[in-house]
Amino acid sequence: MIAPEIHDLDFDGYRKLIAEFTQDELIPAENEMVAAGAVPERLIQRMGELGLFGITIPREYGGLGWSMEQQVLLTFEFTRASCVYRSRFSTVIGLCSQGILDHATDEQRQELLPRMAAGELVTAFALTEEGAGSDAANLTTTAERRGDVYVLNGSKRYITNAAWADAFVVFARTDPNQPGANGVSAFIVDAATPGVTTALPEIMNGHAEAPVGEIHFEDVEVPAANLLGGVEGTGLTMALRGINHARMHVAATCVGQATRILEETTAHVNGREQFGSALSELGAVQATLGESFAEMEAGRALVIESARSFDTGVIPRHRIAAAKLYGSEMASRVADRCVQLLGGEGIVGPHPVPRMWRDVRALRIYEGSSPIHERNLGRAMVKQVSADGTLPNTFRA
Repeated sequence: MIAPEIHDLDFDGYRKLIAEFTQDELIPAENEMVAAGAVPERLIQRMGELGLFGITIPREYGGLGWSMEQQVLLTFEFTRASCVYRSRFSTVIGLCSQGILDHATDEQRQELLPRMAAGELVTAFALTEEGAGSDAANLTTTAERRGDVYVLNGSKRYITNAAWADAFVVFARTDPNQPGANGVSAFIVDAATPGVTTALPEIMNGHAEAPVGEIHFEDVEVPAANLLGGVEGTGLTMALRGINHARMHVAATCVGQATRILEETTAHVNGREQFGSALSELGAVQATLGESFAEMEAGRALVIESARSFDTGVIPRHRIAAAKLYGSEMASRVADRCVQLLGGEGIVGPHPVPRMWRDVRALRIYEGSSPIHERNLGRAMVKQVSADGTLPNTFRA
């Protein structure tokens, strides 16, 4: 539950609080988290008390209701720590809550959002399947209406928080005769419902302390009242609302991770002597750091500008895709260069940079892989220029 005094803070005060939480509690606990293989429960409780599950949820539903620009500024702060921490509340603040906020019924919003904001109802976004990743319109999980319930059958994979969620936002085909997106609907499914099972992977290459999982549905009965929005066939519209929000957060996460990686690496080369002087005195090292800093700042500017556009009321989905594409590729480049500058410590021992290097690699796949964003942006450019000679989300007057 969010501590009562949190609601009284203005944004600057709240941002300072989260920066201190990151520096004083999250970063010092990273090695403990790695040793345990999981985020410590006390920190998850602290995330709830500090309102991190509610930063995107309006105050009328018990959240903090920060704007998108404020959300990315906060993300820059808490993702200086391991991005594994963020994963524990990321599906609540983006993928799940935003679709519910914009498309659920009034009753569903009143029932779900306050509990989500308080960290009492952790949700997972169950969209991806073995044969339907980027091509989500081809999902095969089914939801058959039988009186007052829907019966769900199928499986999901690569689901963040699958093993810890209290409920899932599940996307399933309600009309088998309707191919593509129009036959897909969204449901809230209690994780404790008979017929629901989850499984974790044996190996995670990065994000090992918050592994994605599988969810299996075998004749799972879901009340018809749990059909989000009360209307069939609008599931992927709801999904895209949450996905665009989450992409903004992932782009901001890449900037936060690059910031910490560069801080740690610069400290290392300042303190490491070779050939009679600090590594930081070598021109090649300085050039690498400078190039990385410029790329990080370009990513920061793109994320903030995209967030400001978002706050005008029209979701700039192409600019968001560009921010996510650039940010995730940038973070990987920066991390790779910094591992090289660490030398042996980049491959042996507990230094945080190689761990973060493994973690940021996944961000080029989460919320749409880089090749998918490149293809979609190219298609949008061709279409828009053919129509009126401008680029998508253009800055032209």
